[in-house]
Amino acid sequence: MDDPSALKIDVIAAVVRRDGKFLACQRPPEKRHGNLWEFPGGKLEPGETLLAAAQRELDEELTLRVIEIGEIRFKSQDPGSNFVVNFVDVVADGVPEAIEHTRVDWFTANELLALQLAPSDRQFAEFLVRDNLYG
Repeated sequence: MDDPSALKIDVIAAVVRRDGKFLACQRPPEKRHGNLWEFPGGKLEPGETLLAAAQRELDEELTLRVIEIGEIRFKSQDPGSNFVVNFVDVVADGVPEAIEHTRVDWFTANELLALQLAPSDRQFAEFLVRDNLYG
């Protein structure tokens, strides 16, 4: 029988970009990776698509309306967990509100690297800058 702790859990990280800046959110202190910054998103529910997860998570966490999603730009295994984080381009409408986060703000790719990012988000930000992904 398979070890349930080895099962991977897909997570969406929404890469929302406006005017050359990316949306990042600071996690509450009591959560895993507390006080660290991340791209918004969360765990996919069983049978849920990336689009449905983005729509649900961004509405719940930030009151944003997802218009469309693009491709998976980067995947990362979150260190110390069974989460596989899928960084996906997302076009969203509205002004983000910090409902489940301490703060939300917009940053250039280089500014992201100056933040204390969650481990997978740091890997993506480094990839973003190194490969000039949105140049």
